[in-house]
Amino acid sequence: MPSGVTRIGLISDTHGLLRKEAVEALRGSELILHAGDVGKPEILEALKKIAPVVAVRGNADIEPWAQALPETAVAEAGAVLIYVLHDVNALDLNPAAAGFQIVVSGHTHKAGRLERDGVLYINPGSAGPRRFQLPVTVARLQLGRTAYEVEFVDLERPIPKAPLSTIFSGKR
Repeated sequence: MPSGVTRIGLISDTHGLLRKEAVEALRGSELILHAGDVGKPEILEALKKIAPVVAVRGNADIEPWAQALPETAVAEAGAVLIYVLHDVNALDLNPAAAGFQIVVSGHTHKAGRLERDGVLYINPGSAGPRRFQLPVTVARLQLGRTAYEVEFVDLERPIPKAPLSTIFSGKR
């Protein structure tokens, strides 16, 4: 992966549906992480048209094509190591001790972020079919020299008109 990556798109639980709003929200990403329950290989192919993709297999990815997806993956963006898995409850290592700064997971369909022991845990929520009355979301991660910014994008609300490069930078 290129070491200069600072804009990372986070998506999970598409379950075979890649909304055009998700594509627009992720445009401008230099890397996309898909935290599982992809649903169809075409989802990953479409995301690869935006940026390189690192994807893991989710519990609903049971078709033969999905067996090629790993259960966990490591993404490197400069000095930042990111651990990707579908269900954070299946985490079988200590991310801080293993040198990871960020853990990205999905599964719950609930967007959120939590910092613990110096590690940032991010769940971008579910970008596929609506479930459990939760918002349909993706996330954008901006890696800075000293801090990481996470922006959750509700896909059922209008996408901001500003170019995403300015949204990623925080300058509007």
